[in-house]
Amino acid sequence: MKKFSKERVLLALAGPAMALVIAVALTSIILLVSGKSPIEPYTLMFQQAGFSDVQVLIINQAGMYYLAALAVAIGFRMNLFNIGIDGQYRLAAMTAAVVGASVSLPGFLQIPMLLIVAMLTGALWSGIAGVLKVTRGVSEVVATIMLNSIATSLIAWLTLTDHLGVAVGNNQTTGIMSKSGWFPGISMGSAGNIYGFVIVAAVIGFLYWLVLNRTRFGFDLRASGASESAAAASGVNSKRMVLTAMLLSGGMAGLAGMPILLGDTHTFDLTFPSTIGFTSIGIALLGRNNPVGIAFAALLWAFLDKASPALDFAGYPKEIAVIMQALIVIAVVVSYEVVRGWGLRRQQQRVGEELAKAARKKKNSDITKEVAV
Repeated sequence: MKKFSKERVLLALAGPAMALVIAVALTSIILLVSGKSPIEPYTLMFQQAGFSDVQVLIINQAGMYYLAALAVAIGFRMNLFNIGIDGQYRLAAMTAAVVGASVSLPGFLQIPMLLIVAMLTGALWSGIAGVLKVTRGVSEVVATIMLNSIATSLIAWLTLTDHLGVAVGNNQTTGIMSKSGWFPGISMGSAGNIYGFVIVAAVIGFLYWLVLNRTRFGFDLRASGASESAAAASGVNSKRMVLTAMLLSGGMAGLAGMPILLGDTHTFDLTFPSTIGFTSIGIALLGRNNPVGIAFAALLWAFLDKASPALDFAGYPKEIAVIMQALIVIAVVVSYEVVRGWGLRRQQQRVGEELAKAARKKKNSDITKEVAV
């Protein structure tokens, strides 16, 4: 059992490690071809990670990536590809910002209310794709892509006009939220504040693991994703699980914008971060849908984002980090397939060894009986 457990751990780590090595190697080749040093950019970025203010930025960014990637992972567990995370979390953030600017309750009520509003908004938006899939067979990929575009247009219509938006100079904002809805941060002195919601994100990651791996619902969800027919044979309603998974994925996505909304901007405007939802797909893939793996992947992505601007000052294009991220996404798919094939061969070899061992044992037993007779 110990050998098997160690082997499982090695297989789990081999995929991400191989993807990172491939991505670094290919990026280095690109740098060499362009006449640049293949080592100095990495040195510069690691130096940036040593500064406390950059560390704060990395942790804060990783918190948002983590929640968005968990939302993607919930869909992956059900064999669903929720590409609509970006529209879901931005629409949820805008709705929470509007409610937070319009309603003022005591802090112990205001913050939970905003979180519930965000989760319900995200779940509602993803639920549209879920309903279309279970009732009309519409692919969730197509539906969520279309819903992303609709969400972007809806946000623009509501905030860039006088419907909900408030003009502040050249910017258009939903207004500053009531201070009772501001989530307290962790002061790091002159380096800035770490979003307090990062701790909440860690707790949510633990709950994600607990529900998916230690509850009947989590088993049904994973079973439905692995084999719909097998799950149906055991009494699981696959359509209900699809809809539930989409609702949970959207609800989780609704929380992705809360760290920066409640901990920093306290309003939704034109500068609110976008594309986090698409980035989270690569993070979930690299983290293999595991909350711990996703945490490390989110930190890696945030590191590449926040340390890369220093490359500009050294004459290197900061897009090197973007190239590396893209290569990681490509490499992780290939490396996981290689590792999966190797693991399957090892499993077949192990089964063969056990069968051979059983055959030898039976043969020895038969010989002993013949001698006894």
